[in-house]
Amino acid sequence: MIAEDLSHSQGEKRYFCFGKVPDGILTVRFTYRHGLIRIIGAGYWRKGKQIYERENQIHR
Repeated sequence: MIAEDLSHSQGEKRYFCFGKVPDGILTVRFTYRHGLIRIIGAGYWRKGKQIYERENQIHR
């Protein structure tokens, strides 16, 4: 799932790509520059698990 990072500055659009992996939700933050994808950072996102499950209607 990809979502725009609306809390970032207006000068450059940034995005979150997040998905479920065995240990939680992995998030990659990125932007597009000069036709290329620039990765800003990556890691596990604890809050993202709730959002991911809600958006994908995952129930345990």
